[in-house]
Amino acid sequence: MHQHKYQALINNLKNFPRLIVAFSGGVDSTLLLRAAIDAIGGGNVLAVTFHSNIYGKHELTEIKNLISAFNCRFMIMENNDLLNYAEFRANPPNRCYICKRILYGKLQDLAQQENILVVADGSNADDLRDFRPGMQAARELNVISPLQEAGLSKREVRLLSRELGLPTWNKPSSPCLCSRIPYGNEITEKKLRQVEYGENFLKEMGFPEVRVRHHENLARIEVSAEKIAGILNDDVLPQIRSYFRNLGFQYVTLDLHGFRSGSLNEVL
Repeated sequence: MHQHKYQALINNLKNFPRLIVAFSGGVDSTLLLRAAIDAIGGGNVLAVTFHSNIYGKHELTEIKNLISAFNCRFMIMENNDLLNYAEFRANPPNRCYICKRILYGKLQDLAQQENILVVADGSNADDLRDFRPGMQAARELNVISPLQEAGLSKREVRLLSRELGLPTWNKPSSPCLCSRIPYGNEITEKKLRQVEYGENFLKEMGFPEVRVRHHENLARIEVSAEKIAGILNDDVLPQIRSYFRNLGFQYVTLDLHGFRSGSLNEVL
C-alpha cells in the first residue's frame, strides 16, 4: 500500500515544472525531496533550509552532509530574528503558526524571485490528527503538503525511506528547541542554549532520544523508558547533576513517564 502511495506522490509532483522544498533534514522532508527529484529531476528542485537560533547548531552540519547526496539546488536561508517578534517570544500555543507565517512568507518571496510557482513542505497524514498550528500558516500562504495529500503516515514515510536507502529512515523527530519551553513562558536565547547544550550532553552520554524540558530554574529530562535506569546509574547521575547545575538549573528532574514527542501539548 505504501508503495502505491509513493507512486501517487510522484504523479502529483509531476504536475509542477519547478518546486521549492522546505528542507529540514528530517525523515519527512528528506523523502519529499527524493520524490521531487524522482518526479521532475534535480535541476528543477530547490531545497531550502532555514538556519535559525531556535535550532541546534549541529543540525545544520547534519543537513549539509545529507544534502550532498542529492542532485539538486540547495540554499540556506539565515533567519535569526524570530526572537525580535514579541508575539513569538511570548510563546503562545499558536507559536508554530507565528513562526511558519514568517518563514513561509520568506519562502514565497524567494519563489517569486526564482520564478517558481510552488512551495512544498513535509507534513504527513498523521499531522492532521495532532496539534499542528503551523499547518494553518501553510494553507494561508499556499504551501502544499504532498506527503499529506498522498495519505502517507509517519510509519509509511519511514518504510519508504528505508526501502529507498535514505539515511534518515530511523532518524528521531527533532522539532525546534522552542518546543521544550512550556507555552506562556518567554522564549529567550539563554533558554534555547541551555536546552541545546543539555540535550547534546545527554546524547554524548548515550541517550540518543532525549528532551530537556525547560521549566525556568528546573530541567525535566525525558528519555525512553528503557534508558531510565541508565540515567540513574551511579557513575552517570552525578555527571548529569553537575553539568545541568553549571548550565544554570537549580533543580534537575527525571520524567518517569519517559520520552514522548510533544509532551508539552498535553496541557492544551
